[in-house]
Amino acid sequence: MIKLGLTGSIAMGKSTVAAMFAENGVPVHDSDKAVHKAFSPDSRVFSEIARAFPKSWDRKKQAIDRQKLGQIVFSDTEKRTELENILHPFVWEEQATFTALHQKMGTPVILFDIPLLYETGAQKRLDYVIVVTAPRFIQKQRALSRPGMTHEKFSGILKSQMPDKEKCALADFIVHTGAGKAFSMQEVKTILKALEEKNHA
Repeated sequence: MIKLGLTGSIAMGKSTVAAMFAENGVPVHDSDKAVHKAFSPDSRVFSEIARAFPKSWDRKKQAIDRQKLGQIVFSDTEKRTELENILHPFVWEEQATFTALHQKMGTPVILFDIPLLYETGAQKRLDYVIVVTAPRFIQKQRALSRPGMTHEKFSGILKSQMPDKEKCALADFIVHTGAGKAFSMQEVKTILKALEEKNHA
């Protein structure tokens, strides 16, 4: 079974490309969805997050206010590391469960959509890494059109991520999203064909 990693900086079109792999029959594990799951009251790390970040607790809703939590960790590197130390092992467990399931099923290729793939060293557990990229002006345009996004926030997110140029230099494959969806889909198909040929070599 081939384990692929998909990554890319903010607003590069990673989710769109992940959906393209899914359309081509590749099961996708979404790290962001796993993080979302960590914030549900029945997750094993929910109370740990609530205890570590009491200011993010919403008493009325009996829930963690993710916006407040985001503000706390956005401006404090230590707090961000503390949150990552809770979330990352949870996500790794989810990934391991996903891998085991598809190994049993005999799935030939699976894909892990991981925003901070290189930053967390996830490439060590994967066979190949695909980086999604687009010209800087398109990335900025897309990011700033998102609700609640500001120039300051965008700049802060970029600082917390490995630069696009470095990611592309480390990648096994690159998908470009600045030239339209049809072009990206063709690149996805080319990657899958190349992997199929490697598998049968």
